[in-house]
Amino acid sequence: MSSRTRPWYMWREDYWLPPGVTWRDMEQLEGSDRPQPLDLLVALPLALGFVTLRYVFERFLVPPMGRCLGVKNRLQMSASPSPKLESFYRQRSRQPTQSEIVALMSLCGKTQRQIETWFRLRRNQDRPCQTKKFGEAAWRFFFYLTAFTAGLACLIDVKCLKYFLFTYLYIMFPPQPMERAHYWYYMLELGFYGSLLLRISVDVKRKDFKEQVIHHLATIFLLSFSYCANYIRVGTLVMLLHDSSDILLESAKMFNYGTGWRKMCDTLFVVFAVVFLVTRLVIFPSKIIHTTLVLSMELFQPFPGYYFFNILLMVLQALHIFWAGLILRMLEKDERSEESEIEEEEVDKGEENANQEGDNCWGRSKDTLNSKLSMLATTCVLNNLTNHMASAADRIRKAQ
Repeated sequence: MSSRTRPWYMWREDYWLPPGVTWRDMEQLEGSDRPQPLDLLVALPLALGFVTLRYVFERFLVPPMGRCLGVKNRLQMSASPSPKLESFYRQRSRQPTQSEIVALMSLCGKTQRQIETWFRLRRNQDRPCQTKKFGEAAWRFFFYLTAFTAGLACLIDVKCLKYFLFTYLYIMFPPQPMERAHYWYYMLELGFYGSLLLRISVDVKRKDFKEQVIHHLATIFLLSFSYCANYIRVGTLVMLLHDSSDILLESAKMFNYGTGWRKMCDTLFVVFAVVFLVTRLVIFPSKIIHTTLVLSMELFQPFPGYYFFNILLMVLQALHIFWAGLILRMLEKDERSEESEIEEEEVDKGEENANQEGDNCWGRSKDTLNSKLSMLATTCVLNNLTNHMASAADRIRKAQ
C-alpha cells in the first residue's frame, strides 16, 4: 500500500512507525518482502477452510482414533417430557431460583423435589459427551503440532541462534524484509484463531470461557497489528512459545478422555505444566516483553504503536498468570483440564412409586447415599456387637 493510497486518518505514520521513519522508508522494500495490511484478508477464507477441515476431521478421523484410545460416552438419564418446564428451561433459565420453582410447582403440579430433579437431568442432557470433547482436543492437537513444526522450519536456519538476541529482533526495524515462510505462518495462525471464534458458540464451554474469548481476540489483534507494523520476528517467537505447550495440553486431554491411559495422561500433564511455566512465565516476560518494552527504546522513542503492541503482550501475560494458577491447583488436586467446565451433577437411579403424581422422582446423589448407608451399616454392626458382648458378659456373671 503506497502513501498515495493511504488517505485514512488511522494510517498516520506517527501512529504506526517510530519517530523519523516514514511509509516511504517501508516502500523501499520490494512488494513481496514487506507486509501489506490487505494481506490480512487472506485469513478470512482460511478461517472458513479450517471450519470445513475440522468438520471432515471430526467426522471421519476422530471416531477411529477414539476407539483406539477407548473413548466412551457416559450413560445419562433423560428428563421426563414436560413442555412447560422445557419452555422455561429454553427461554428463561437453566437454573431456576427458589421463587421460580414455587411458581413452576403451581403451574405444573409437581413437587419441589421433582422440579429440581428435572432441571438437574435436563442440564446433564446438554452437557457435551466424551466423544465431542475428545474430537475438539484431537483437532487442536494436530493443528498445534503442525503449526509448531512449521514455526521451527521458519526459524531453524543460520540465524536461529540469534533469535533471542536483541540485535536480531530489532536490527533495521521497522523496514525489515519479510520471509515468505513467515507470511504463511502468520496467515495460518490468524485463520485458525478466526475459526475458533466462528465455532465458539458450539464448542465445549468451560469455566474459563470468558478468558478464552479474551485470549482469542487479543491474539488476533496482536497478530494483525504486529504484521502490519512489521513486528514479525517478535510475533513468530510468541506463536512458537505458545504452540510448544499447547501440544502437550491437548495430547493430555486426548488420553484423559480414553480408557486405561491414566499414567500417560498424568505424565503428559506434568510435562505440560513444566513447559507452560517455563515458556510463559519465564521466557516470555524475560525475553519477549523485556525486549519489546525496554530494550527496543535503545533504537527508537516510544510511539502509539509501541504502547499498543506492549499492552497486548501484557494482556497475554496476565492470562498466562491466571492459567498458571489453575494449573497449579490442578496439580494439587489431581484434576484435569477438561474438568474446568460446568460442575458435574450426578443423579441416582432410585425411583419412587409410579402412583405418586405419575412421575419418577430421583433420590439423592449416589456418592452421598452410599456414604450414609455405609455409615448406618457400620453403626448398626457396632451396636449389635456391643449388645452381644454385654449379653455374654451378663451370662458369664450369672453362671459364676
